[in-house]
Amino acid sequence: MKTDTKTDTKTVLITGASSGYGRETALHFHAQGWNVIATMRTPRAGVLPESDRLRIVELDVTKPETITAAFEAAGPIDVLVNNAGVPSIGVFEGTPMSRVREVFETNTFGVMATTQAVLPQFRERGSGVVVNVTSSVVLGHMPLSAVYKASKMAIEGFTASLSLELAPFGVQAKTVEPGACLTTNFAANATNGASTDDLVPAPYAPWAKKTMDAFTSQDLFTKESDVAETVWRAVHDTTGQLRFPAGPDAVWLAQAK
Repeated sequence: MKTDTKTDTKTVLITGASSGYGRETALHFHAQGWNVIATMRTPRAGVLPESDRLRIVELDVTKPETITAAFEAAGPIDVLVNNAGVPSIGVFEGTPMSRVREVFETNTFGVMATTQAVLPQFRERGSGVVVNVTSSVVLGHMPLSAVYKASKMAIEGFTASLSLELAPFGVQAKTVEPGACLTTNFAANATNGASTDDLVPAPYAPWAKKTMDAFTSQDLFTKESDVAETVWRAVHDTTGQLRFPAGPDAVWLAQAK
């Protein structure tokens, strides 16, 4: 009698899968034989390979109606990877509060919203893993990242408490903390269209330039594959570890704490 092995294949839903860490994580899980629901605000053909185990679904974590629709389209999943996020680099004094709210809407409230959407099925089934991708900014004292760090620190605290709430039901929540990656579009999107001069008031300019020069000349950086492999490890870890630094610079920061 032939056994249908497809029913044993696990499914991961990844937010922000159009590029960077999210895209690489989708490719990694797919290569390992998983079903992948790759979500993105604006689905585009050609971003990911065509496969009967990979579906692209529209999802904007700031819009509740797309969250509901995406999870209905996905059906049962085994893992949620909250990867979608927006960057923010600049001096806090020069950052408009509208930008602060925009960063928190995606990086903090968006993560909470998608997590809340998946928890009933995980709790009822008695299994499931939520992996929240934060940043190595939570591991050290990083200038020019006050807003971004605040949004990610909030998720670190959220996940730590959430993991305790979910443990009695066999559900896990963890964070992955990527280091600095020069091959993503982080820096390009960090100002959200504003000029650097707008986000760095003149009195801060000499210090900010020195800080950025020091950052770009560091020896250790993270690759997208580092993050994908760490998400995979976090999903399969059974030791109870809560936080997973990803990339050599993030690992160094974690060890230095």
